[in-house]
Amino acid sequence: MRILVTGSAGHLGEALMHTLRSDGRDAFGVDIRQSRLTDAIGSITDRAFVRRCMEGVSAVVHVATLHKPHVGTHPRQAFVDTNVTGTLNLLEEAVLARVSCVVFTSTTSAFGAALTPRTGHPAVWITEEVAPVPKNIYGVTKVAAENLCELFHRTHDLPCLVLRTSRFFPEADDHADTRESYADENAKLNEFLYRRVDIEDVVSAHLLALERARSIGFGRYIISATTPFSATDLGALRADAPSVVARLFPEYEEVYARRGWRMFPSIDRVYVNARARHDLGWRPRHDFGGLIARLREGGEVRSPMARLIGSKGYHHDAREKVLAPTDPLHRT
Repeated sequence: MRILVTGSAGHLGEALMHTLRSDGRDAFGVDIRQSRLTDAIGSITDRAFVRRCMEGVSAVVHVATLHKPHVGTHPRQAFVDTNVTGTLNLLEEAVLARVSCVVFTSTTSAFGAALTPRTGHPAVWITEEVAPVPKNIYGVTKVAAENLCELFHRTHDLPCLVLRTSRFFPEADDHADTRESYADENAKLNEFLYRRVDIEDVVSAHLLALERARSIGFGRYIISATTPFSATDLGALRADAPSVVARLFPEYEEVYARRGWRMFPSIDRVYVNARARHDLGWRPRHDFGGLIARLREGGEVRSPMARLIGSKGYHHDAREKVLAPTDPLHRT
């Protein structure tokens, strides 16, 4: 069974290729950039290229995308070309090749404005039932690509699972105030409470999606670390997040104090992964409590997979070929 992985030179694409090949599986990587795990270089907007890459393929994991950091450097049309047309090309060729399933990597950024509560209101409890309200062309095109996946499931009986992943990138935060106010690992560990996931767990979710896609047919799933919070915590999280965290994890304050770290004063949303755990049988290994325990024992926040993949940087140069940049460095 050959598995086509788009965006094989990026964070998630490389992690998927590494894991699949380590397991002895036949994985074929495509990207616009050469890498040690890329087998074919080209753009997913080139339908003839996609058709050639689909030969002998049994399943597709579609990771390649133009992502949020490109909003300030690339024209809107480039997002449509890559995220919508590129996805359409893959789906059409997947149907013609009679592949067994497609797993599409989306983003919690698709929720957009729905992630921000009104002033004075509690944090938002984000499940798959929350309707997306995209804030930019990135969100618009990711939602459109998700809808294409659903359309192809309905009209061609193509099993398609959409995984809306939260933050897993290793780069520094894109907000200057966060970079200036918090050490990088401090900010990332805080986010494991409500909006971050380790790349190792993202990979395991994708592999399970490949296994379950045919029995499920179509579904959208939030892929984020398991939150310790409940819906009853939402008001307190918005008003005084440190007090909620201290109630649930009294030991965290000592771990943070030793490093000069701080909890965010307020948390505005909580991603809920219950559906993915139920439907996919997904069991994410990395969460806030486990990471606190790891730090107490002298470990670090990053998993072995995160350390192996490392940082990929961004495609900021508008002169660079932008038809199919690699996988999302999710800014959600």
